[in-house]
Amino acid sequence: MLVPLTRQKFEQIIPLIASGPQYKYYWGKVSSFVQRILISVVILAILLLIQFLFRLEFGLIFFFGVFGAFFWLWYPIFQASIRNRKCRRYKYSGFFRGRVLDWWITDRLMGKQETVNSKGELVIIENREKRINLEIGDDTGFAVEFEAPLRNAHKVIARGQIAEMVVMSNSSDLSTIEEFSDIYIPSRDLWVSDYPYVRRDFFNEVSMRLRADRERKPRRPSARQEGRE
Repeated sequence: MLVPLTRQKFEQIIPLIASGPQYKYYWGKVSSFVQRILISVVILAILLLIQFLFRLEFGLIFFFGVFGAFFWLWYPIFQASIRNRKCRRYKYSGFFRGRVLDWWITDRLMGKQETVNSKGELVIIENREKRINLEIGDDTGFAVEFEAPLRNAHKVIARGQIAEMVVMSNSSDLSTIEEFSDIYIPSRDLWVSDYPYVRRDFFNEVSMRLRADRERKPRRPSARQEGRE
């Protein structure tokens, strides 16, 4: 089932400014935080040097100083907002409800690190990550493949479970899907995602409304029932 979304609803689901989970995603680990702190210190040092050499107005230096000093704080917001903007550039969107057709686990190489062991020999350490792959589709033949980091909660995923997501396109009839969001499995209240694209409160609002509309629709009587009537 694919239901078109209004532009207003789509922009609620995919926020312009980073949401809390999106900010947390780009906040990163301790190493990322330390790196941003160092960048803030370097920016301040450069500004002080420029002020000393060129005797610029204090107000201008103060403005850029505040901007640089809080780089560690605002940069995750900037990163998430840029990523959201790439989704919001699509003209049309829809709410898709299908099923888990298949799933499998892969091992992805995330990077390599060179080090030296106790014997002075060069050792290459591979950083690998387990990933879960989902194939989501419906009876029309539409199907997409989705990949995300493997989590313990993913153990409950099974073929045939209902799966929901937001799809994006530049085609008004959504005949060509160019991007899609993270995936929600309502029967397990489980999100499968790497980056949390959607505002989950607005997403769940659409999901529950469509589910309620479907339950209110009268079922067509079977042939046997029609014969009795």
